Amino acid sequence: MRLPRRSFLGLALAVTALASVTAAEAAIVNAAVAANFTQVATDLAARFKAATGNDVQLSFGATGGLYTQITQAAPFDVFFSADDKRTATAVKDGFGVAGTEFTYAVGKVVLYSPTLDVSKGDEALKANAFQHIAIADPKSAPYGAAAMAVLDKLGLTAAVTPKIVTGENITQTLQFVDSGSAELGFVALSQVMGKPATQIWLPPQEDYPAIRQNAVLLKHGESNEVARAFLDFVKSDAAVAVIKAAGYAVE
Repeated sequence: MRLPRRSFLGLALAVTALASVTAAEAAIVNAAVAANFTQVATDLAARFKAATGNDVQLSFGATGGLYTQITQAAPFDVFFSADDKRTATAVKDGFGVAGTEFTYAVGKVVLYSPTLDVSKGDEALKANAFQHIAIADPKSAPYGAAAMAVLDKLGLTAAVTPKIVTGENITQTLQFVDSGSAELGFVALSQVMGKPATQIWLPPQEDYPAIRQNAVLLKHGESNEVARAFLDFVKSDAAVAVIKAAGYAVE
């Protein structure tokens, strides 16, 4: 379920209330965050602290791995998934708070190479003139699943699979490409914003399922008002502007 973003006035009231908390009483929010959202989450957490004095402790990783930690009683208050499945599962399985789930971003997968011209990515993939291609683990990382869907759409799964270098998450996948361990790889658009046009290729949206990234308040943070306030902050116009600037769509 997607909730409407809070009005600026509502956010201002929430921030004002939180700002009244003394430094000694400042609360901490423990957030489990999908790896592709690392830079944006770090920015938003800093902005939230500047406005309220409250810290957001961020733990990054593959969505599947983070959810496993949540089911094993990791003390996370909020969960920013890279898909809309794990948050729904969290609510269904009793780890998430019903009615708090919302889509905070819609991601885009891209083919990226710092050394090859991949502006016509479909042709580059079909030429198969590379030794290794980096893809995040499709079992735990939604961007990896999206990458495999693109390969399947192109009819290249069988030909490319032997060349895949699997990243634990999308951050490691990008590291494989940047370090030269793989000549190219599928990563998140947000990770390569500003790169030359020859270095990236955006597959058609219809070639892979939409990557709706949902957040949810977890049971551990149900009584943490600052955790609720941080989720409200992420829905605010100011936060949405930051998210869009990083290459995401917001519904």
